[in-house]
Formats: sequence, C-alpha cells, structure tokens
Amino acid sequence: MSNDTGLPPNTARAIVIGHGDFAAGLVSAVDQICGMAGKLVGLSMLGLTPEDIETRIRGELSRTGAHVIFTDLPAGSATIAARRIVRNDPAVMLVSGVNLATLLDFVFNTEASPLDAARSAAARGKASLIVVERS
Repeated sequence: MSNDTGLPPNTARAIVIGHGDFAAGLVSAVDQICGMAGKLVGLSMLGLTPEDIETRIRGELSRTGAHVIFTDLPAGSATIAARRIVRNDPAVMLVSGVNLATLLDFVFNTEASPLDAARSAAARGKASLIVVERS
C-alpha cells in the first residue's frame, strides 16, 4: 500500500487524548490488533489544568506534525482545549467520542490525507455502535 500523504510511513498522524488511561488503552489496543500504534500519540489529561491540556496538545501537534485530534468526550476538557486549537488552525481537525473502530479505520486509511481519513474514521466509528437488547 502506498502512502500519498507526504508523511514517512511510521509518522504519527493523530493525537488521542482522554481521561485517565483511556488514550493509552486505545493506542495499546490498536498496537495489539495491527501494530500501527506509531501513527497515534496517546495523551492523558491526568493532573493537567485546562491550560496545560491545550499546551500539551499544541506541543504534540508541533512535535509530530499531526493534523487530527481524537478525544473521548464531546464536552470534556480535552475537547474544549482542542476546539480552541481547531478554531484558529484550519489544518487541524477534531473528532470527539473516539472509539477503537474509529482509530483502526484511521490508521489503515493511509491513502487519504489525515483529515479525509479522520472523516471516514468518524463515520466508521458511528456505524460500529450497536444496541443489543433482549426482546
């Protein structure tokens, strides 16, 4: 599979951030399933102020060249910080409510730009939610 994104094959394409060990758990699961965790940087908000969270995300975006931020909760502190970043940088996209299906779709979508891959991954993540109940 070729990589038309202009990024080296193992470069991080996205930041994953959430409460506690949420991000590390998702990144670990991606690694266990397909060995492609290097395309993601997992961050924890543990012990960080809202300002620290934003600073940390900005630092990782700058360090890695990533253009996508995945967060756990739509109204959580990480999402609020990421929204401030996205508001001022049209090259960065936020996807909130991330799940494992979302991240797997994202890391496998190497043909698309990171932003297009994130759009596709968000759709896959939504489609992966099911409700099973006893009739």
